[in-house]
Amino acid sequence: MVFSSFTFLFYFLPAFLLVYFLVPVSWKNAVIFAASLIFYYYGVREHPFYVVLMLLSVAVNYTAALCMLGCRGKRGRTLCLAAGMLWNAGSLFVFKYLDFVIRNVNLLLHAAGFKAGLPGVHLVLPIGISFYTFQISSYLIDVYRGKVPAERSLLTLGTYLCMFPQLIAGPIVTYSQVQSRMRSRTHSFRNLEDGLREFTVGLALKVLIANRVGNLWTQVNSIGYESISCPLAWLGIAAYTFQIYFDFYGYSLMAKGLGRIMGFDFPDNFQNPYLSRSMTEFWRRWHMTLGGWFREYVYIPLGGNRSHLYRNLFVVWMLTGLWHGANWNFVLWGLSLFVLLAAERRGLKERLERYPALGHLYMLLVIPLSWLLFAVTDLSQFAVYLGRLFPFFARTGGTVYQGDFAKYAGAYFWPMAAAFLCCTGVPGKLYRAWKATLPVTLTLVFLFWACVYCMYLGLDDPFLYYQF
Repeated sequence: MVFSSFTFLFYFLPAFLLVYFLVPVSWKNAVIFAASLIFYYYGVREHPFYVVLMLLSVAVNYTAALCMLGCRGKRGRTLCLAAGMLWNAGSLFVFKYLDFVIRNVNLLLHAAGFKAGLPGVHLVLPIGISFYTFQISSYLIDVYRGKVPAERSLLTLGTYLCMFPQLIAGPIVTYSQVQSRMRSRTHSFRNLEDGLREFTVGLALKVLIANRVGNLWTQVNSIGYESISCPLAWLGIAAYTFQIYFDFYGYSLMAKGLGRIMGFDFPDNFQNPYLSRSMTEFWRRWHMTLGGWFREYVYIPLGGNRSHLYRNLFVVWMLTGLWHGANWNFVLWGLSLFVLLAAERRGLKERLERYPALGHLYMLLVIPLSWLLFAVTDLSQFAVYLGRLFPFFARTGGTVYQGDFAKYAGAYFWPMAAAFLCCTGVPGKLYRAWKATLPVTLTLVFLFWACVYCMYLGLDDPFLYYQF
């Protein structure tokens, strides 16, 4: 079920809110849990076992955490942690990475002269498995560290993991961030109003900007990279750069707004990342909950900045690339980011910060190129697209249609202009300053119904991060 759909907006959400606010406080977690299972089942109804898989993750980690309470020595606690993490990592590996490993093993076997190969399993990736696996793993590790106590209520832990606002695509919320709110939280008309406002802003970013500029990227792909001009190639990758930001940022705002309605304060996931002057700064502003997870549970345990800095960076960015997808383009994407971040550590970042204009120009080039490697999974097609971006470095064939840039730039001028403006952070500042005023309220009402109209016309797409 997608937030930007009639099913969610006019059936699921009103029914959930009606029941949620009518039941006693002691029942509210049960309502969230039940609604979350319905929400998830709707998305995986062709593969109902995936609901069971998520519930098994709750049960296994609940049991592993409680077993730690009965262990007096560190060895026993470590075994409990290992058992839980084996389930978490194992289930993620089987569903997301096993086919990738089999394909590459078969390539090696064929290169060595063996005709036979391993059969693939061809499992459909469960929606949101990367997100909820990281969340439940952070809980188990924090229990092992003594940062949070083991949760004795299976319902409470299940509500934390399965909570539908952030179940599918984050933000990644650690248990310590919501532990106190799981048992006691405030429900008020102010929270309802603020949550609905934030949800509407996120919906507008998704439907009115991300989907519109995303359509331009779709059309560029339909034309074929061999047949686009250099200006259209740059326009296309700019469109994808805007799409992935407003798609994911819009989802995060909607999730945060829904959480606010229910009395939770989910962490921010973005902080104007396209205003960054270095890739280091960019990744402190982009998908901040994922970056925080890797920093807390991988980078710092490896030694952080204290020892083997570049090894630690390499491990983190290889894992970050693989987390996003089981394909070589994601591995190369993670490697390219490691190279850039390592170069910035060696002095490039200091120079970029000394000359802000240079830093912004650097990011104006680097950000779209990094997203190109992220977006184009076929490396041969990536090379073709790169040749269109830089035709003076490559021999380009194919028929280029004259005037293609003018045609698409004219057709998508207003969505692209709106995307650019929103990246500056100016609309966000104005909204925060004036959000309680009548003109802003009326604007939000207009934006909501504009989104509904676009959805009625079929101008809607699933969230990009559902595939991760």
